[in-house]
Amino acid sequence: MIADQKRFEAAIAAFDAANAEDPNRDEGQPKELLYARRMSEMLARFAPDASEAVRLAVRAQHIQRWKTPRASYPADRQGYLQWRTGLYKFHAETAGRIMLETGYDAATIARVQSAVGKKGLKVNAETQLLEDVTDLVFLEHYLTGFAAQHPDYDEAKWIDIIRKTWQKMSAEARDFALAGKVSLPEALAPLILKAVG
Repeated sequence: MIADQKRFEAAIAAFDAANAEDPNRDEGQPKELLYARRMSEMLARFAPDASEAVRLAVRAQHIQRWKTPRASYPADRQGYLQWRTGLYKFHAETAGRIMLETGYDAATIARVQSAVGKKGLKVNAETQLLEDVTDLVFLEHYLTGFAAQHPDYDEAKWIDIIRKTWQKMSAEARDFALAGKVSLPEALAPLILKAVG
């Protein structure tokens, strides 16, 4: 249920305009704009009755991500974790600023920022739903590309990566994926099924 359709559409349009500035391309489109649209499309498939806050959060999940490159942090695991934490804060703040500009109240902004900031995973239903959509989109659209970037990973490493993703998902999201409602990459489907079996 959308409280104010015009305000909602204005926020989505502003998120999309911010992501359209992405200089990186994927399938000929700004990379983060395409990602945001894939997130909304997956949410519509997986949880069509999702709250307005979640609909906004999935669209803003990676907002202007290219502005915080991975290379701006140390290359080790600690640097990776610092980068991720910094991104969560940046995405939440950027989404909140845009929502404020489009007329959203503080309570709705706080809900979106909690989800985008990955606060309360497993205990906050909206954060968990955002995580589920993120993982389903990764499996359907990005796992193959990720695999191509890491040709040195052996089967055991891949099984570990897939299991870590699987553990972050709710039972409903796992069932959704196993029911064939997500297009698993053909070359990796046997490995995914082995990892989660």
